[in-house]
Amino acid sequence: MDKLLKPLTALGHDAPVVEALGRWKLVEVFDVALASVAPRRGREAEVAKLAATAGIPLPEVARFAAGPVFGAFWLTPDMWMVEAPLAGHEDIRAALLAVFGGTASVTEQTDAWVRFDIDGPDLPRLFVKLCNVDLAGAADGFATRTVVEHIGCYLVKRGQVVTLYAARSMAESLHHALHLAAGTVA
Repeated sequence: MDKLLKPLTALGHDAPVVEALGRWKLVEVFDVALASVAPRRGREAEVAKLAATAGIPLPEVARFAAGPVFGAFWLTPDMWMVEAPLAGHEDIRAALLAVFGGTASVTEQTDAWVRFDIDGPDLPRLFVKLCNVDLAGAADGFATRTVVEHIGCYLVKRGQVVTLYAARSMAESLHHALHLAAGTVA
């Protein structure tokens, strides 16, 4: 039976899409494990200490931070999305539960999201067509929730690259919206 199953990316391909998006480059990133982490009530300080000891950043409001293995971006007060390379963290929930034990609620998120990284010159010019985020005024490490077309997304500014996370079920719609916006920018 397992020989019949074949993993596919969110866009339905054997390999991630890497393509030109006008003068920008779009990469479908599929090799990242994700989990949300939320401290249990009254355990916030303990979770912060455990995270620091394990090298798991828990950034401030509207921020992304990367550690040696784990990266994270702020979702809501006392909740973060934690990233790690899928190759070593296929069961990221188990890895994070080993760190936090019963101090935090950890929810596997890997297969629920699609991630697109967009790179190239003058990204603010593209993103002004896509969402209400002032990308030109955003510092490196900025992270926020926004809407692209009708799609709820998380936007993370990683230097010259912008990451968009959206529900996996919206992968094709977001991909289409990115192409449409890029086609309108001269």
